[in-house]
Amino acid sequence: MMQIMLEQIIERLMALAVDSRQLPEGAYLFHRGDTVRAIFVVEAGRLELVRRQRNGAAIVLQRGGAGTVLAEASIYSDRYHCDALAAVASSLLVVPKSAFLGALQADAVFADPWAAHLAPAVQSARTRAEILSLRTVAERLDGWLAWRTGVVPAKGAWKSIAAEIGVSPEALYREMAKRRS
Repeated sequence: MMQIMLEQIIERLMALAVDSRQLPEGAYLFHRGDTVRAIFVVEAGRLELVRRQRNGAAIVLQRGGAGTVLAEASIYSDRYHCDALAAVASSLLVVPKSAFLGALQADAVFADPWAAHLAPAVQSARTRAEILSLRTVAERLDGWLAWRTGVVPAKGAWKSIAAEIGVSPEALYREMAKRRS
């Protein structure tokens, strides 16, 4: 059911898109503080919404692969609240903010699935916030694993998990090594 709704949303957004963008790996789509003029549908690749902490550490707020609506919460803001960068080479569709908001106001058949799409995103954001409020690396990792049904990621994915839970990769590596012992 949720997949059908997401497909309906993506189809509608594709119809509203006015442009496409290609980003090489590491390129920024937008920066924190930029004026919100659009939301984006990821066609291929993967982008990450990242917020930098005062100490320079990065927190990954969202990872968006193909078929993902990126920066959907920003549509209700004047400025982006984070940076968006391509984790790998990516292509996106650009949906102007005005077109998107107009479609929401004019079409309940679009607005209702959109609201249903946002609910799990809010739940996910709350879970992430709860995990980030935990004090130790062990507690954060336990919280992340509970959220992800206990599946330990492959060793190559640990760096991205560290960013997601707001710890250094080295701290996460040490915690994972303790757990293997």
